[in-house]
Amino acid sequence: MRVFVTGATGFIGSATVQELLAAGHQVLGLARSDSGARSLAAAGAEVHRGDLQDLESLKRGAATSEGVIHAGFVHDFSRFEEVCEIDRRAIEAMGSVLAGSDRPLIVTSGTGGLTAPGQIATEDNVPPANSPLPRVSEQTALSLLPGVSAAVVRLPQVHDTVKQGLVSYAIAVAHEKGVSAYIGDGLNRWPAAHVLDVARLYRLALEKHEAGAKYHAVGEEGVSVRDIAEVIGRGLKVPVVAISREEAADHFGWLAMFAGFDMPASSALTQKRLGWRPSGPGLISDLEQMRYFAA
Repeated sequence: MRVFVTGATGFIGSATVQELLAAGHQVLGLARSDSGARSLAAAGAEVHRGDLQDLESLKRGAATSEGVIHAGFVHDFSRFEEVCEIDRRAIEAMGSVLAGSDRPLIVTSGTGGLTAPGQIATEDNVPPANSPLPRVSEQTALSLLPGVSAAVVRLPQVHDTVKQGLVSYAIAVAHEKGVSAYIGDGLNRWPAAHVLDVARLYRLALEKHEAGAKYHAVGEEGVSVRDIAEVIGRGLKVPVVAISREEAADHFGWLAMFAGFDMPASSALTQKRLGWRPSGPGLISDLEQMRYFAA
């Protein structure tokens, strides 16, 4: 299959490109920069120049492909509403050229905010109408049904020994503040998955595509934020401290809106439907092996 991949040079997208190529698919990867184009070409993918705000470029990429994986996102959470709007327009643009066909559009969302705190989110959960999470990509993609054969991959904290989703920002805060903090008792949980497991899930979601499906790329249902803070503290050799919810905004900045969330999630239905079995290292294991701790 010829697959158009947005975010193809990013953390998750680049792993997905490699997974698709290894499985015999052709990849047309979106590249914003010359360095990104070179890395895609070196990997064996075809390069498509543009970015998420170049809607005509996105339409051309989708129009010449048999399927689309939308892994791109502007990761600037300090302007979350603005980047969500960019995402919405990108999805609608690609959907407009896929409409009326059975060509799959796999869109990326998140597992956070699907349930009340402490409840385990499943694939059957629907984002609450008044929730800012997950980002509007999911709602946008599913609103295109039935004209567009869209499905959603919901991501937890995706990790290896270099990046770990929101945890990477927590590490930066700990380095800046000189302490690794958690809120309250720190028993709130974040789900996680290794990046190679996630890449394999994208491939399976594409190959076994079902319109309207919602898949959870979850390898671990919930890792406590206190455990995360403790391993960061050991790695950076800084104290680990508990802070109150009132102190969270000053300490974490924009990350405070996520730092106190208890958002465990299950992938039981995804594993059953796709035969996906996550097998990569866990989040704590990758944090213990982080390269920039050694540096």
